[in-house]
Amino acid sequence: MSASRGGERGSGPRFPGVLEGMLAAAVGGGLTQPVKLLWEHVTHQTLPGWAEAPVPNVLGVALLMGLGWFLGRWAHFRRAGKTAKARGNKLSIYVAHFGFDEDGPRVREAVIRSLEKELGPECAEIVPAALELKLDRDVGNDSALLKPNEKARKLLKRNGGDLLIWGSLRSLAGSEPCIELHFVTASSEHSRPEPFLITKGMLEPAFAELLGVAIAAVAATSAAPSVVDSGKYLVETLEPIARRLGPLIQRMPPGMTPENRASLLHSFALVESTVGEQSGQARPLERAVAAYRQVIQVWTREHAPLQWAMTQNNLGNALQTLGARESGTETLQEAVAAYREALKEYTRERVPLDWATTQNNLGAALRTLGERESGTEKLQEAVGAYREALKEYTRERVPLKWATTQNNLGNALRTLGARENGTEKLQEAVAAYREALKEYTRERVPLDWAATQNNLGAALQTLGARENGTETLQEAVAAYREALKERTRERVPLDWAATQNNLGIALGTLGERESGTETLQEAVAAFREALKERTRERVPLDWAATQNNLGNALGTLGERESGTEKLQEAVAACREALEEWTSAQAPYYHQIASENLQRALDLIEERKAAEQD
Repeated sequence: MSASRGGERGSGPRFPGVLEGMLAAAVGGGLTQPVKLLWEHVTHQTLPGWAEAPVPNVLGVALLMGLGWFLGRWAHFRRAGKTAKARGNKLSIYVAHFGFDEDGPRVREAVIRSLEKELGPECAEIVPAALELKLDRDVGNDSALLKPNEKARKLLKRNGGDLLIWGSLRSLAGSEPCIELHFVTASSEHSRPEPFLITKGMLEPAFAELLGVAIAAVAATSAAPSVVDSGKYLVETLEPIARRLGPLIQRMPPGMTPENRASLLHSFALVESTVGEQSGQARPLERAVAAYRQVIQVWTREHAPLQWAMTQNNLGNALQTLGARESGTETLQEAVAAYREALKEYTRERVPLDWATTQNNLGAALRTLGERESGTEKLQEAVGAYREALKEYTRERVPLKWATTQNNLGNALRTLGARENGTEKLQEAVAAYREALKEYTRERVPLDWAATQNNLGAALQTLGARENGTETLQEAVAAYREALKERTRERVPLDWAATQNNLGIALGTLGERESGTETLQEAVAAFREALKERTRERVPLDWAATQNNLGNALGTLGERESGTEKLQEAVAACREALEEWTSAQAPYYHQIASENLQRALDLIEERKAAEQD
C-alpha cells in the first residue's frame, strides 16, 4: 500500500532510478525514525521495504562514500585551478601535488620553500601545478615512471616550463615525513626517485645538490641546438634561453657542486656565443668568453683533460668571432692560443674528430689574422690546418663538417690567391666552395649554404677581375644574390651587410667595364646598404673596408662625370677608411686605401687645373 501511494504522487521531486536506490538503501541503513521521515518529506514517498535489508544498506552506504570521495577530488581540482604558464624571463620550476590528504599540501609547501631558499625569486619562478602524479604499481620500477613522466613532460611543453618536480610520501615518522622526489625536464626520458626528509618545514640539505644536477641538465638540453642545429638561424630560439639562464649565472645556487656549476656555465656560454655570432652583438660573446674562463678553473687539464680541451676550443670560437670584429689582433691571438691549448689533449690518435674540429677552427683564426698582415705566412698556416682537418673530416664520415672545412679552405685559398698574380689559388678556392655546396644545401643548412654562396661569389669576383670578359663577374653577382635570399638584414645583420658589400665590389668591377653608369650606381647603393649595419662602433675594420670600396665606386663614377662632386665624396670615404686602416693595425689595407685616396685627389687637381686653363 505504501509503495502504491508513493507512486501516485507526481508533484514532488523525482530522482533518477539508480541514485534513488542508492539513497534509499543508505537511508534504510540508518534505521532511525527521523531519517525515514526526512526521506518521505523530500521524496514524497515512503521508504521501500527492501531498503531496510542489510545487503542494500551496505552497498548504498559504500556507493555514497565513493560519490563523496569523487566530489571531494573534483572540488579540489576546481579550487586548484589551471596551471599558470611560465613567464619566460627566468628558470621556471613546476611542483605537482603530493596527494590530497592533510600531509600532501604540507609536503608541497616544504618543496616550494626549499626551492625558494636555494634559488631566490630573482633566479627562478616556482609554479604550483594543478597535477597529481603517481607511480604505476602494477608494472616494473622503470615502467612505473613512464606514464607520470609523460604527463609531466606534456605539462612542461604546454606551459613553457623547464623542470617539474613530483613525488610521493614514502613514510611518515611523526612530524618528519619522508618523500621520494622525481625531477623531469621537457625532454628527459626518465627520472630516478630520491628520498628526502622534511625537517621544520624544509627539505634536507641534500636536496640542493640534486636540484643542481637537474638545473645543469636543463641548461645542457636548452643549449643543445647550438651544437646539433649549427648552420641554422637560432637567435630567436636561443635568446629567451639566455635570458632564463642569465640570473642563475649571476647568482649561482649555493648548493650546486663545482662540477654542476661548470656544466651550467658551459651551456650558458654555448648559447651566448651562438647568439653573439649570429646577431652581430658583442655583449653575448663577451659573456660567453667570461663563462668559458670560469669553466676552465673547474674543468682543469689535470682533472678533466678532454672537458678542458673542449672548453678551450669553444673559448677560441668566441674569441675568434669577437676578434674578427675588432680593429686590433690581440683577441685573435688569444683565440689561436686557446686552440693550440686544446690540441694538447685533443690529439688525432685519441679523439680524431675533435682533433679535426680544432684544426679547422685554428685555421679560421689564422686566416683572419693573415688577412690583416701584408705577408702570407699566417694564410699558409691556415691552409695547412684545414688540410690536416680534412684527413679525418671525410665526406663519407662527417659530410657537413667536411663541407665546413672545404668552405674554410676555400676562404684561405681565396685570400692567398688575391695576393698572387696568377689564378691557381683562386681556381682551387672555387673548387673547394663547389665541393662544400654538395652537402651545404639551402634546405639542409640555409645559413651555411648562404655563407658558401657568398664566399663563392668573392672568389669568382676576384677571378673575374683578372679576366677580360664579364661572364665570371656575372656568376659572382648571381652567387651574392643567392646568398641574400637567406642572409637577410633582420636575421643576420652583419652577414647581410658583408654580402651587400661584396655585391657592391662585383657590381663596381662590372661597371668599370661598361660605358654607362647604371651598374656603378647599383654598386654605390649596395655599399651604402652595407654601412647601415657595418658601423665604425660595431665592426671598425669592416666599416673601413666598405668605406674604401665606396670610395672606389664613387671615384670611378667621378671619372665619368663632369665636376668634382663624386670625387669629393670618394676622397671623404677613403679618408674615413684610413681612420681605422692605420699603418700599424692593418698595413696591407692601409696601403690600398692610401692609393685610392691619392687617385681621387689627383683627379680633382686635374679637373681644377683644366677649369683654370
